[in-house]
Amino acid sequence: MTTLAPAHEAHEATAAARAAGRAPATTPRPVPRRIPLSRIVAVELRKSFDTRSGFWLLASIGITAVLATGAVLLWAPDSELTYDTFAAAIGFPMSVLLPIVAILSVTSEWSQRSGLTTFTLVPHRHRVVLGKGIVAVSIGVVSMLVAMAVGAVGNVAGSAIAGVDTVWDDGVLHLAGIVLGNSLGLLVGFMLGVLIRNSAGAIVAYFVYAFVLPTLSMLLAGGQQWFRDLQPWVDFNYAQTALFNGTLTGEQWANLGVTSVIWLLVPLTVGVWMVLRSEVK
Repeated sequence: MTTLAPAHEAHEATAAARAAGRAPATTPRPVPRRIPLSRIVAVELRKSFDTRSGFWLLASIGITAVLATGAVLLWAPDSELTYDTFAAAIGFPMSVLLPIVAILSVTSEWSQRSGLTTFTLVPHRHRVVLGKGIVAVSIGVVSMLVAMAVGAVGNVAGSAIAGVDTVWDDGVLHLAGIVLGNSLGLLVGFMLGVLIRNSAGAIVAYFVYAFVLPTLSMLLAGGQQWFRDLQPWVDFNYAQTALFNGTLTGEQWANLGVTSVIWLLVPLTVGVWMVLRSEVK
């Protein structure tokens, strides 16, 4: 009986206030604190590792780096045992795997139907997308640094086995360009994941973008002079490839900026807009 007394008294006080023509007193509800972005990033990072598929997909990056290094040691001629050779061998599988990691980090919310929980806990969906983007880029950069370390070990070991001098033919700026180029490729995968929100569809779209469109663009540029002059300004793959070849000129940076806006920034903006307004099922 004593536990019900306060509620009963509050009800009577409210009824008396209404009878007297006064507005009943209300207790303001405390406003919940906003979830910090650092916590969202930490949760998204943990979600990238806590499933078998996610764990082995990330582990495959290190595994392929070791396998590529071993392949260079076994089959490359002694004259090709340079750091650039190891970096190129490791870079190709990473350019394929990292965008897939970025795609799955987004589409898993829809394929595993966890989006209802995620967007209920964090109603501001753009903050979830931002957290996923930060995690994807961080994983990509760390993976590339690890792969470069593996390539350095392979370069030292290969030159020692072959009895030749160790050649470090990639400088810091060249390596930074490689990291930036792979990061842009990763962001393209992230953009397709946000835009399509379906794992299979986004992966297929990325392979079309990465392998089919560059081939068609190259064939068109080879046969049409007008497109050969236009290609650096509309072909993102063409402009991005310059990052892997060394230092860019001012015009090449301009080409990269324009194509990034066309192929990355605009579609990503549209994808985020669709995520903010789509129904999560």
